[in-house]
Amino acid sequence: MNGRLIAIGDIHGCLREFEELLGKLALSSDDRLVLLGDLVNRGPDSAGVIDLARDRATVSLLGNHELRLLNFRETGDESHLKKADFDTLKQLRSKDWDYLEAMPLTYYDEEDDIVFVHGGFLPNQPWREQPAHVVTRIQVIDRDGRPNKRSLQPDAPHWSELWQGPPFVVYGHTPRPEIERRKWSLGIDTGCVLGSWLTAYVLPEKRIVQVQAREKYYEL
Repeated sequence: MNGRLIAIGDIHGCLREFEELLGKLALSSDDRLVLLGDLVNRGPDSAGVIDLARDRATVSLLGNHELRLLNFRETGDESHLKKADFDTLKQLRSKDWDYLEAMPLTYYDEEDDIVFVHGGFLPNQPWREQPAHVVTRIQVIDRDGRPNKRSLQPDAPHWSELWQGPPFVVYGHTPRPEIERRKWSLGIDTGCVLGSWLTAYVLPEKRIVQVQAREKYYEL
């Protein structure tokens, strides 16, 4: 397939940085752009990010932040919402909800045997069969082999440490100061909304392209 295959990590409403990164990437009509979920929340302009994603992305994957908003829309239960969610809910229009509802869990490139996902996968289980609450939220694997949050199990191994592949996995969700390279995975959430970087991974040249956050929008 001609053109590049490009993944961008968690944008979290950082529209200016998203625009700047797209300018650096100079997309052509042959390129495929995959956004790795968490387009919304925490940053200043979730609706603007969705507008630009709708216009430029080949696919936007479901992240845990989109999943939480969709669950609220379906149930009306506010108990799982975070403070930043309410700011986003004020911004979202009907067409934005349609966009969120259409987000798939994964994007698989058969030619290179690469799968793109927001959070990751449980090792030793078929990746295609893993549910949304796992693949959008997983960070570490606890001693019982279950997915957990890094904040709750700080000494547990990250799922990518146990993932043996194939396929090769490109993911976001776990913010780190730098990209996380392993034999069978690449983590590219570099914490733009936390004041760090917005990162793109460009194939086939395996190149990293980044822009620095204009400011720190959110404190963990």
